[in-house]
Amino acid sequence: MEGSGASSSWKPANPAPLGLAGFAMTTFILSMFNANLVGTEALTGVVALALVYGGVAQLLAGMWEFRVGNTFGAVAFSSFGAFWLAVYFGGAALAAPGHGKALFLWAWAIFTLYMTVAALRVSGAVLLVFILLTITFILLALGNDGGGHSGLVHAGGYFGIATAIVAWYTSFAHVINSTFGKTVAPIFPLNK
Repeated sequence: MEGSGASSSWKPANPAPLGLAGFAMTTFILSMFNANLVGTEALTGVVALALVYGGVAQLLAGMWEFRVGNTFGAVAFSSFGAFWLAVYFGGAALAAPGHGKALFLWAWAIFTLYMTVAALRVSGAVLLVFILLTITFILLALGNDGGGHSGLVHAGGYFGIATAIVAWYTSFAHVINSTFGKTVAPIFPLNK
């Protein structure tokens, strides 16, 4: 960066841990609600996180992934940041089960499925996040279609909790490995 005083050896930080953490926390709280493990008061936390951590922080992580040349991360984080912003701004329209909510969830299931195929070249940890998330979206879409099937929604909630846990682990692994300068927590690379 000419004239900026920055060293030519400057290397940007990995934005993936931020995107994964924002995704994990927001998914965890919404999934606790979907699994029927907490009451409707949990939705207040989801709404706030959907805007700020799930939405804005992930969208920023996605833009930073563009900067570091990671197409997968850029598309994943930007898209799921937009997902959480849609959840925030869609509010009441996405709260009640029905065909519209199911269609919204089916569209995200399709997107997540094709990203799962791409994740085959990322890491085992990221691949597991996308497999679990695809199952989550399918269960939630089925559960919300035609007036709602609470058993399927609850099952989707449990898969969402598992998705969040794996995403948190993956975020943690990236942070701890970067901090220690060596592999402390494996992410199981698949692209070798």
